[in-house]
Amino acid sequence: MKLFDVLQEKIKPAKKTIVFPEGKDPRIQGAAVRLLADGLLKPILIGKGEMLSEIARENGFDLTGIQTFDPDSFDEFDALVTAFVERRKGKATEEEARILLKDPNYFGTMLVYTGKADGMVSGAIGSTGDTVRPALQIVKTIPSVSRISGAMIMLGPNGERYVFADIAINIKLDAQQLAEVAVITAKTAQLFDIDPKVAMLSFSTKGSATSPEQELVAEATKLAKEMAPDLLIDGELQFDAAIVPSVGERKSPGSPVAGHANVFIFPDLQSGNIGYKITQRLGHFEAIGPILQGLNAPISDLSRGCNEEDVYKLAIITAAQSL
Repeated sequence: MKLFDVLQEKIKPAKKTIVFPEGKDPRIQGAAVRLLADGLLKPILIGKGEMLSEIARENGFDLTGIQTFDPDSFDEFDALVTAFVERRKGKATEEEARILLKDPNYFGTMLVYTGKADGMVSGAIGSTGDTVRPALQIVKTIPSVSRISGAMIMLGPNGERYVFADIAINIKLDAQQLAEVAVITAKTAQLFDIDPKVAMLSFSTKGSATSPEQELVAEATKLAKEMAPDLLIDGELQFDAAIVPSVGERKSPGSPVAGHANVFIFPDLQSGNIGYKITQRLGHFEAIGPILQGLNAPISDLSRGCNEEDVYKLAIITAAQSL
């Protein structure tokens, strides 16, 4: 069964609520209309009612049944302000909170934090920072994770299914942080019915070269195995050793991961971002994400180059994360 068929079956009975701060974008509206019509989840669009209706008319969308919230007229705005001030623990005054919560991303994140929505999808118009900043301030990271990371689901033309991380957030990580990314990315893979075999990638395989960069990945591999002894994690591995069985057997004989990896942990953001885009453009893989990992609630960041289908699929993933 295809990945999104599986996810749709999982989320349909739950009818999760997903908030879209960028409600005025036609790509967002189109996806929201489809998600509701398909009975997958309950969308909330943020924006001024008249503007949302005008954009819907221009694009032939029927927003009937879709909740729309305008921060300027939201009945429970004062309660959100109070909750935000309490959450920020003295880092924001009530006056500052009132200004911040007029920002759709802060407003949407507060809907998630207060339980009025189960997850949020943003980033079609704004930057990654616009989505991540309120998430870190309000939802915050889970206790076992020191920082968030970004994973990309890579779907191949022949049914291949891989997870790449970190491809979106952290420019550089130390060994402990890289190990955390490996463990949490394996959990992300499990959400998508992938039995994780995690490769810690490098330009070296098991000490074939020596450098501070190689040593960092080797140390991260050791720490990741200690953090999650039940997971299959190996490194450091070159990409060919990680994915080609004959090369894996030759370069890392006896490894439970080499040659069969499906979760790839890149040593830095530069290589991860380049790697997924090469796979997408030359390998004709579909890239779904980025999925923000390590938060206390599911918040997903779209690419500004996304289309309606990307929004639709990332919303399904976000709903699945909230199960």
